[in-house]
Amino acid sequence: MRLCPFDPHAFAAHHLFKTCARVGVTGLTFHDLRGSAVVRLALAEATVPQIATFTGHSLKDVEAILDAHYLGRDIQLAEAAALKLEQRKNCKTRLAFASAKSLSP
Repeated sequence: MRLCPFDPHAFAAHHLFKTCARVGVTGLTFHDLRGSAVVRLALAEATVPQIATFTGHSLKDVEAILDAHYLGRDIQLAEAAALKLEQRKNCKTRLAFASAKSLSP
């Protein structure tokens, strides 16, 4: 009797399909979950290399997933970017004020 090597991806996909069928979810694939993981990690402020290491995607694939499908429409990321810009602006203003104050007699 010959045993097949264990394939963790096939194992996970099999259980995903069984669970989806049991709860009535259709049209979901294992790769959909990986794509969702890419987005959730990006929203958690993980870097592209960190995401690629976690999900097993290439750097190029992570960037393509983020560019094509998710991040352009994510209000949470837009708000975070605006907050970072505001914080940087406030920091520069404080530095300029402190610098000017130290120069005055």
